Amino acid sequence: MPDDLENIVMMQSPTSERPLLGLTVLVVEDSRFASEAMRLLCLRSGARIRRADSLKSARRHLSVYRPAVVIIDLGLPDGSGADLIAELTHASPRVGVILGISGDIGGEGVARAAGVDDFLTKPIESLSAFQRVVLTHLPTAARPKGVRLVTDDAISPDPIALRDDLLHISDVLTTSAEDDKVLAYVAQFLTGVARIAHDNGLEAAAASLDKHRRNGQAVGSDVAQIAGLVQERLNGRKVV
Repeated sequence: MPDDLENIVMMQSPTSERPLLGLTVLVVEDSRFASEAMRLLCLRSGARIRRADSLKSARRHLSVYRPAVVIIDLGLPDGSGADLIAELTHASPRVGVILGISGDIGGEGVARAAGVDDFLTKPIESLSAFQRVVLTHLPTAARPKGVRLVTDDAISPDPIALRDDLLHISDVLTTSAEDDKVLAYVAQFLTGVARIAHDNGLEAAAASLDKHRRNGQAVGSDVAQIAGLVQERLNGRKVV
């Protein structure tokens, strides 16, 4: 199974401007909007990116090749990303760098307990901050030599990807709004998306749903509010 960390020196060496050149990053993320943000960060850093939108898809990718870096969202449609983190942490050989990512405030503790090397909190907008986290955990041979060019550039993912995410949640609410596991997924998914989009109203609605669901309270009004907010954004009545 190919290993980017073993082959990087023989293929493409990183540079100060593209410090992740030669590496492949597997992003396990179901949000198109979040994935687009990560794609831009990797592209600007020189890394190749592959995406899996579920645990099943990620395991299929990992059965074929071993990336240098895996970035795993904690909330996925078919289970918790923490389970995959734990699997990869104890696998032999181990993936070089395993990072967790979430918009959930309590996500970092869960990810670190599962064995991640580090944790990213959504939104990840700073190119230099992203590069710094990855480079910290790479072996010396895989890092650029000399002084690294640090940039404060921020990335802005394509709003079309945001629309795709909103359509996805609209469909989920239409078909499975009574299922508690589905509602937990909706709250987690929308929290991350809303933070990346800087949509305070949608983030607050997702937080309210999650709080009431966890406390065993009625969530009908929360679901209706979220459905309305999502529809407003899809109809273009709210700029995000």
